[in-house]
Amino acid sequence: MKKAFVFPGQGAQKVGMVKDLYDAYPVVKQLFEEADDALGFSLTKLCFEGPDEELMKTYNTQPAILTASTACCRVLAQEGLTPDIAAGHSLGEYSALVAAGALTFADAVRTVRLRGQFMQEAVPLGEGGMAAILGLAEDKIKDICAQISAQGGTVQAVNFNCPGQIVIAGSTKAVEEAAAAMKEAGAKRAILLHVSAPFHSTLMEPAAKRLAEVLDDITISDAKIPVVANVNGQIETSAADIKS
Repeated sequence: MKKAFVFPGQGAQKVGMVKDLYDAYPVVKQLFEEADDALGFSLTKLCFEGPDEELMKTYNTQPAILTASTACCRVLAQEGLTPDIAAGHSLGEYSALVAAGALTFADAVRTVRLRGQFMQEAVPLGEGGMAAILGLAEDKIKDICAQISAQGGTVQAVNFNCPGQIVIAGSTKAVEEAAAAMKEAGAKRAILLHVSAPFHSTLMEPAAKRLAEVLDDITISDAKIPVVANVNGQIETSAADIKS
């Protein structure tokens, strides 16, 4: 039987996550020490002691979730369970690339720290957000986003997770207005997400340009197992395709 590992993105963070694994497995303790050394501060302390408002800042959330995800992966590997294919939601794609051997953990944790920093600097804390919309047609979601944006805000459909679940992102007020309008239009739920920036929206373009420069300076290898890319849903293994 083939095994797929799918790694989470932002919003999955919680103070104390994987502390049980840290206490039980030396390989996890070693990984957190590697993260602390790579980042130049104690990610370990932040993950296990918080406070929550610091952990949820995207430049902290991203390396924290990547480290927690990689910790789980290494414990599973130690127990003899390895993936045949990997994928990840948003940030989770970096965890998938570490699992596939395309990125070293140290490079990945430094890169996502910078990724988070660039994203947060693109849109100041509190000025952008996201919401998950459940049970409303894609066309209706796009129409409402266009209507709200035409009024001077910025909000877009950005994550097409599956039929019946689409995430919107943009300026805080526009996201809140769009979410309320979508609820009125018949959405089963409109859930504001526990994130600190409008990820995947056009407001992130400045961050994308800065991240491209970082990716030019790190080694990306061919993946040892296939990785499914978020951007197009395609299976990738070549370093050039992964970098692009």
